[in-house]
Amino acid sequence: MKRLPSKGLPKGQLFEEMQEARAHDANWKDGRTFSLVYYAGEELSNVAKEAYNLFFHENGLNPMAFKSLQKFETEVLSMASSLFYGDEKVVGSLTSGGSESILMAVKAYRDWARKHRPHIKEPEMIVPTTVHAAFEKAAHYFGVKAIHAPVDNQFQVDVEEVKALINDNTILLVGSAPNYPQGIVDPIEQLGEIAEAHRIPLHVDACLGGFILPFIERLGGHIAPFDFRVPGVTSISADVHKYGYAAKGVSAILYRDEEYRRCQYFAYGDWPGGLFASPTATGTRPGGAIASAWAVMKYLGEEGYSELASKTMQATNKFLDGLATIPELQILGNPRASIFTIASNEVNIFALADTLEQRGWHIDRQQLPTCLHFMITPAHLHVADAFILDLKESVQFALDNPNLAQEGTAAMYGMIGQMPDKSKIHDFIIQTLDSTMRLR
Repeated sequence: MKRLPSKGLPKGQLFEEMQEARAHDANWKDGRTFSLVYYAGEELSNVAKEAYNLFFHENGLNPMAFKSLQKFETEVLSMASSLFYGDEKVVGSLTSGGSESILMAVKAYRDWARKHRPHIKEPEMIVPTTVHAAFEKAAHYFGVKAIHAPVDNQFQVDVEEVKALINDNTILLVGSAPNYPQGIVDPIEQLGEIAEAHRIPLHVDACLGGFILPFIERLGGHIAPFDFRVPGVTSISADVHKYGYAAKGVSAILYRDEEYRRCQYFAYGDWPGGLFASPTATGTRPGGAIASAWAVMKYLGEEGYSELASKTMQATNKFLDGLATIPELQILGNPRASIFTIASNEVNIFALADTLEQRGWHIDRQQLPTCLHFMITPAHLHVADAFILDLKESVQFALDNPNLAQEGTAAMYGMIGQMPDKSKIHDFIIQTLDSTMRLR
């Protein structure tokens, strides 16, 4: 086990070790990674970094101490609300990321139901099977049962199934814009009608698409309304550190009415340390992340975001056009933005991913159904042709070497898929996580 060094390292040696440590990290800067990092060039990255560093030590826990952060946060939320056609009643909070935004929404609706529907003792929320796993985490943390509505053959939630699942315990409906697995926008307008008819709140998870869908629509893309234009929508989550291009650690949760947001808050008046209130799950909130979000949004403006959305969709279309020339692969559903998945009935998709990774591409694997996930940014525009060439050669290599299905991650996913007792998968994931995070 490592011990704290008795004497500190010289600065040069320190950063040399850090550079060595990152040598085998996913290569996002050159567009060879399709998730986790949203990169739009050094100029914009430097704006985010400089803004972050200016407020490196400030703490968003107390907006009265740091009025600059209060200004940045409320203005970021206001700008985000305007993108989603919010009116003067819309309120919100900045969080550390999409998961926290989702957690806060579920917590708020649970507490809202406790106040307005006290007869509900076992609250439930109806979510698509494709909804982000953070809703499962929220269900686990807050005692709200997640009821899964199936999706249709285009991977949109089946609204008739949603209707059938509503009961006296339902406190929340959820739709995605788009969902993470296939990049499909759920039929939010239809969900809104159901929510209004049953007087149930509707949350739209736009963590992934919130800062690109509005600009695709402005560029003439067909994006059905998913925001506050839809009467039944009561809240929206959107990550500024994804297609908003801010530094990591900032997402927005917006509510149509302040009464919902009040249910998100935590307050405690009997602490010897003073009166305590927290708008979100965290206490200390990095001022740098809040400042970065404000700086990037002000720097880009609508024109800058539209230009980045245009480049992103140019890159996406290059990938999709190239994929259309490979008959062994199919796109799942009808994605409208820059997130899509590929599947195959002819080649082992996980063996294909292993082969691509040997060529230097970081590929995300998915299940139910088996597929590979791609999230495109402007950084991918210049590598699309190279990727399609590698993909074609990798498909052929996987077809010529069927034994690859018994090796690498292909074998691991194959083993998991054949487990008769699905509860064992949970144990396997926990054991793997535990092993990964073992002290060194």
